[in-house]
Amino acid sequence: MKISTYHKKKGDSVIFYKGFSPELRSQVWDRIYISTLFTFHWNKTIKTIKYYRNSSKHLNNIFVGGVMATLLGDEIRKEININVIKGLLDQKGKLGYSDDDQIDCLLPDYSILDHSTNPLFSYKYPTFDSYFVHATRGCIHRCKFCAVPYIEPTFFNALSIFKQIDRIRKKFGDKRNLLIMDNNILASDRFTEIIDEIKESGFKKGAKLSVKKNCRKTLLKRTVDFNQGVDVRLLNPKKMKLISEIAIEPLRIAFDFIKYEKLYKKKVWLAAEYGIKNLSNYILFNYKDTPEDFYKRLQINIELNEEFEKRGFQTKIWSFPMKFSPISGKWCKRRDFVGKNWNKKYLRGIQCILLATHGVVGPKRNFFEAAFGKSFETFKKIITLPEAYIIYREEYEKKRKRLEKKIRKLSDRQKENLTTIILQNNFKELKLKTSDKRILDILKVHQ
Repeated sequence: MKISTYHKKKGDSVIFYKGFSPELRSQVWDRIYISTLFTFHWNKTIKTIKYYRNSSKHLNNIFVGGVMATLLGDEIRKEININVIKGLLDQKGKLGYSDDDQIDCLLPDYSILDHSTNPLFSYKYPTFDSYFVHATRGCIHRCKFCAVPYIEPTFFNALSIFKQIDRIRKKFGDKRNLLIMDNNILASDRFTEIIDEIKESGFKKGAKLSVKKNCRKTLLKRTVDFNQGVDVRLLNPKKMKLISEIAIEPLRIAFDFIKYEKLYKKKVWLAAEYGIKNLSNYILFNYKDTPEDFYKRLQINIELNEEFEKRGFQTKIWSFPMKFSPISGKWCKRRDFVGKNWNKKYLRGIQCILLATHGVVGPKRNFFEAAFGKSFETFKKIITLPEAYIIYREEYEKKRKRLEKKIRKLSDRQKENLTTIILQNNFKELKLKTSDKRILDILKVHQ
């Protein structure tokens, strides 16, 4: 969006598209910019670059940037010799212009996401009706699983939020919500000023936007979202009070490691005490955790929700499990990395549960126990079931009971052999893995 603003200031025409367009591919463009996301999108990204490489007069006119480009730039160049841009557009010469060091500070061009002005663009972003802003860049930590230290290596305060919102409003009209995309906003030494600017911009707690719809005035609820989450280690009563004064929904807090249980609980209770009702909780798994502590972290959130309700708080925690994928090394281009405490079947089993729950773990115990089980032992049984039995639990209930009955009749040695095969999550050529007919009979439902 900022690159579009930059080129339009030069008098250029800009088209944004998501995916593969035969119509755009058939034209000859002065410049093509391709954005990259996760490293495990390697194949899709390389395919996209190659799809459009003949749509410009020269490969030098194609620029690839973003997360994957920053982390795997040299490997992209080996695959196809084009311009790879690492990090932010805040240094002169990255795009070959004398004034391209200011692009990161420019106003985003919302018109390229607008269907009325860009008829080719069919995808609808769920956050389209939001101000996209940064109050800070970078992070004070250097977590090994995180790409931020490579993309934004230096932590600093960015432009005034009030000024960013005011400029967007004047050019593109008022937006309903506020999306703050900082990586660690709590680390800012001007956090109090940031909150004041958010309130001054029309996003105090309970804020509403007045719009006309069908010739009638309608009030729409406004929200503020610290989209990358807040750092639980930097939360304190003063900062929580400030956050509670804006239209925060949800407040995103990560619970990545069980060792932070006490700290996490303390800060979540602090949020409840300051009247923050909606908490969105990231649960990292497949990194250095174990399946048991993953289950425990989900269970802790259920217990917290119940305690909130007992004490009359309206706060609810919604958990979002997120599978770890490496950002470097041989596994970074794939999604099938298995952490040292995990196995393929456990990871696939969790994915099947999340397919059934649409990626969310709700605040109610009955919802959680139906999806993940009443205990860790039950959880392990669930995630080793055949995939259809996990996703469509009710439809396969009778078949599941028959399957468990067959497993109970096996000897300890047979159960051990069966488990070894199941945890590999590869059910091709089963007769090469075992000759035991009773085990083969059980395994065939996994195919």
